[in-house]
Amino acid sequence: MGKSYPDRTNATGVWKISDITKNKVSDGTYPKGAVRAVCGGGDTPSVVNTIDFVQIESAGNATDFGDLVSARSNMAGTASHIRGVFGGGYPNQNVIQYITILTTGNTADFGDMTISGRARAGASNNTRGLMAGGFISGNSNVIDFITIASLGNATDFGDRTVSKNSVAGLANTTRAVFAGGSNPADNVIDFVQISTTGNAVDFGDLAVARQGAAGSNSSIKGLFSGGQPASPIESINIGSLGNSVDFGDLATVRAYLGSTDNGVRSLTYAGSERDTDANKTNQIEQVQIVSAGNATDFGDATSSRGNTQATISNGHGGLSQFIPRAPELYSPTGKVVPRGGGVGNIGVSMGRQDDSNSNTMGFITISTTGNEVDFGDATVVGYAGAIGSKGGSTRGISSMSGSPGTEGELDYINYHTKGNASSFGNLSSNRSASSGCSNDTRQVMMGGNDTNVMDYITIATIGNAADFGDLTTNNNQGAGTSSTTRGLRAGGITPGASDVIDYITIANTGNATDFGNLSQAKRQPGSANSTTRAVFAGGLSSPGSSDLDEIEYVTIASTGNVTDFGNLLAAKERISNGHSNQNRGVFQGGHSNQNVMQYITIATTGNATDFGDLTSAASYVGSVCNGHGGLS
Repeated sequence: MGKSYPDRTNATGVWKISDITKNKVSDGTYPKGAVRAVCGGGDTPSVVNTIDFVQIESAGNATDFGDLVSARSNMAGTASHIRGVFGGGYPNQNVIQYITILTTGNTADFGDMTISGRARAGASNNTRGLMAGGFISGNSNVIDFITIASLGNATDFGDRTVSKNSVAGLANTTRAVFAGGSNPADNVIDFVQISTTGNAVDFGDLAVARQGAAGSNSSIKGLFSGGQPASPIESINIGSLGNSVDFGDLATVRAYLGSTDNGVRSLTYAGSERDTDANKTNQIEQVQIVSAGNATDFGDATSSRGNTQATISNGHGGLSQFIPRAPELYSPTGKVVPRGGGVGNIGVSMGRQDDSNSNTMGFITISTTGNEVDFGDATVVGYAGAIGSKGGSTRGISSMSGSPGTEGELDYINYHTKGNASSFGNLSSNRSASSGCSNDTRQVMMGGNDTNVMDYITIATIGNAADFGDLTTNNNQGAGTSSTTRGLRAGGITPGASDVIDYITIANTGNATDFGNLSQAKRQPGSANSTTRAVFAGGLSSPGSSDLDEIEYVTIASTGNVTDFGNLLAAKERISNGHSNQNRGVFQGGHSNQNVMQYITIATTGNATDFGDLTSAASYVGSVCNGHGGLS
């Protein structure tokens, strides 16, 4: 008879339901999933904005992740189970930026450090990230901390016992330990308790004084690897005090490298033989933390580069075994809220136009009623350039419009975790006010800036849009919606207001075909959809330029003119293309900056009902959701 609930390293045995529940919601001893090591920046010798990653459990070469906001090296890296955070860097910066580790894409702004500096040590548990030491105009002993799950500027924690740069850092769930440093090379090891604030306390000494080493660890044992002038691997017991002892050697002698781990295996990442522009390496090496020995080859980084201290993971030894969840986005069992057509229930607004334009994003649970909750920030201060960008079941994508030159930039978010949007790519031409539709694989942006251009992206793949075909007329400010197979674009400006409805087959490229007509020519309507029905709401009439309160619908699989559905709470234009979960459509905002949200039941007909309020009054609100009718 097999044992009861297996441990984290063993998925075999008899699984009792009571043990599964207990371990998932409290003890957290269920087996850990795949862990990524992510490395940001460095120099080749020129400073780069590269981010690449590997899966720690399986040896192999690194893959591109995305880009930093600007090229830099010598950053500090910290991470939780969800986020990786990079701080500072060369040239001297105080900028903190972050990624969601299990996605790919570019970094988003987090906040600022208390100092502008480089070559700081990073260490973290799942709650706090610490950045220590570094070089400003001279060596520093400053320790900053951030709360990883939030956004904002760093706060002063205390001071190290010495002022040094090019320091190695590591942490278990309670202690952060810093070692070595430069000018001159140093052997000091000191530590702090992460949950407190205050100055560091002496821990012991490295056996070999050095600078530019890197730290990694299990929950018990810490490793300091590489460095200059000598680069052995030494170990400490994190929970005690004392000097480091010999562990083994790197296969490639190097310093100013990155290091991280999954709590079992430690990786050292790139670096250089000396602190010079020569001798950069792309080498990634591995050791098993529990047993002393020399490093062996793991694979290669995407490029040879030095000063790669910002190497982090979502399963390092500073993280508790239990992975906490964000309760408003996760089910009570710890699983992500179901996603896809008929079950997805999260709607996220991406960007909005108000008196000064905004990069605000918020989310709602579509099947309930209530006010919107803050989600994070879009990359562009402005509004959703695509009206009806529904996205896929895991990722929401919207084209943004703000200051000149930003039209057509694509932002994306992941529904399973709150936070700022990241850059996805760009449309084929800079334009705003296009109409968006999608199934679970592909998203199509239709028209914009009085063009008939359509282009598309593959939702799972970061990159720029490709040509899809042409609309029947030039169009912008129309409404976009879709089933799993068809995309519709209704109304808009051609340049006069239009009553035309076009359709496309999303899986095929090609030109749009006439579907039918709205009840009257209008621009800036909203839309919502199930798998079978598309609903269009509000808009601005032409001629007459009157705000409209009418709601009308079509059956997506057929062709023909609209049928009356009911009325909005009040006449509105610039209303959002709504959130949908196939049963309910939710419309947001409206002209003259409204904070009202209202909903309908898509399968019936009738007037809209009050839902709640947006976090801020707005028009042109971008809407993405993980359960709309375009998703299977």
